[in-house]
Amino acid sequence: MHGHIGGVSYTSCLRLGIAMICLALLTFTCRQDSEDKVRPTLIVTNARIWTGCETQPWAEAIAVANERIVSVGSSEEVGRLAGATTRVIDAQGKMVVPGFIDCHVHFLEGGFRLSSVQLRDASTPAEFIKRIKAYAEQVGPGVWITGGDWDHALWGGELPTHQWIDSVSTRNPVWVRRLDGHMALANSLAMQAAGVSAKTPDVAGGTIVRDAQGNPTGIFKDNAMVLIDRVVPEPDQTQRERALQAAMSYVASQGVTSVHHMGTWDDLALFRRVHDAGKLITRIYAAVPLTTAQLLAKEVRAHGRGDEWLRIGMLKCFVDGSLGSHTAAFFEPFTDTPGDSGLLVNAPEDLLRWVSQADSAGLQVAVHAIGDRANALLLDIHAQVAARNGPRDRRFRIEHAQHLRPADIPRFAQLEVIASMQPYHAIDDGRWAEKVIGPERIKTTYAFRSLIDSGAHLVFGSDWYVAPPSPLLGIHAAVTRRTIDGRNPDGWVPEQKITVEEALRAYTASAAYASFEEAEKGTLEPGKLADFAVLDRDIMRIPPEEIAEAKVVMTVVGGKTVFEGR
Repeated sequence: MHGHIGGVSYTSCLRLGIAMICLALLTFTCRQDSEDKVRPTLIVTNARIWTGCETQPWAEAIAVANERIVSVGSSEEVGRLAGATTRVIDAQGKMVVPGFIDCHVHFLEGGFRLSSVQLRDASTPAEFIKRIKAYAEQVGPGVWITGGDWDHALWGGELPTHQWIDSVSTRNPVWVRRLDGHMALANSLAMQAAGVSAKTPDVAGGTIVRDAQGNPTGIFKDNAMVLIDRVVPEPDQTQRERALQAAMSYVASQGVTSVHHMGTWDDLALFRRVHDAGKLITRIYAAVPLTTAQLLAKEVRAHGRGDEWLRIGMLKCFVDGSLGSHTAAFFEPFTDTPGDSGLLVNAPEDLLRWVSQADSAGLQVAVHAIGDRANALLLDIHAQVAARNGPRDRRFRIEHAQHLRPADIPRFAQLEVIASMQPYHAIDDGRWAEKVIGPERIKTTYAFRSLIDSGAHLVFGSDWYVAPPSPLLGIHAAVTRRTIDGRNPDGWVPEQKITVEEALRAYTASAAYASFEEAEKGTLEPGKLADFAVLDRDIMRIPPEEIAEAKVVMTVVGGKTVFEGR
């Protein structure tokens, strides 16, 4: 017997009911599958999160699905998103910040330096010699000894000579750089290998330091360094990849998730190989030499600018040398060496032509300038190029921008030039800079406060290998300006101090702007890449002088933990 409901047979209703149940189950299953796909893979709760967003600067929890942030808010609301496979971390009140972006590194050199002879803190000539001797005894005959990063200011300013180390390096050529990278010492074996002698002519844009008889002392500055560089054996592919892996692991331990690398086409080729193998754990914006602008433009047209892990589009060049090597270009002579006002590594007319060509091709230009003359010259060039090529979102960068004339500070904002600076250099150079440029010029040296107040885009980096790739040390330097010798407890040129939040922004949101990636990273908000660092304390709530003691306890890149401390 078949019943009827509203004129429809019972059998028909049963079939319809079964169909509806199946449809409901299918719909439920699809919804569950969809929810599982966006279910967070990682949630951090009970944290003090500085998001970097002006509308919501603070939060308690963050949720990540795959490589992106899906939620930022209270621990209660974000915690409800957790699924059976979600890793939930109770931060226990620790601070979370956007992944630090180091806007200026020499990444492979930094990786190689981790295993080179360590001379940075050698405080006497005897210690300098002792360390080279010990290192030479560890390596085989004929192996070049490089790296070093010595600082002659630690023992009073006397430059080392080849005679210091010849007797302790009879089997090995030695070519060790000063910590700023603009001056290096060669022993006799290295100079012999390079064919350098008293007859070797001087090099434009560089200096061969000579004794009273005209013989090279072993010290070569800036462009003259190529005389030795050209005979130093190149590391093989395995050694280079090992250096890259060491560099990535090291900066991950410092909370760094992205770097702007100042390097070569060979470096870029290595990054691509490692990227293709899925082994990058640090995001890289790779610059190549400005003189290769046409090649880069062709590469961009053919293959684009890359992806979230490896990007291209920036070109790097030099105007001058460094302050410590007395090769930075100034308008007035150095205080301690009257008659010497530094040098230009490249001719102004060449710089103008190169920058204009690169800008016409739609590429970003980042140029090294240290002295006030170098910075003024580069600002002039940027103004000329912008006027010649017309309006465009070009984001010119001046790398270092260390010593500025007061009149040039507002020009950064007026010309929309990014000041890409390294705060650790201020507390390093601050030990001796006044002896070199006098009390007046130091007032606008590392002028962080003045640049921010003028409306300029200020971004921070380390210049690693030259300085430690630690944003926490950089923030401490920018906020306290306490020199590393402890002699300026209230800060060197204290009127140029900035706040912790301003320094954080220079390593995060502003740094992302410097590579045209502000829509992808630099702040912690839904939709952006899940790059962040967990700190063991809230650096906004502790005395500024204690920031240097803070530690990174976890670093996450693209939702994956790449460093986790104890």
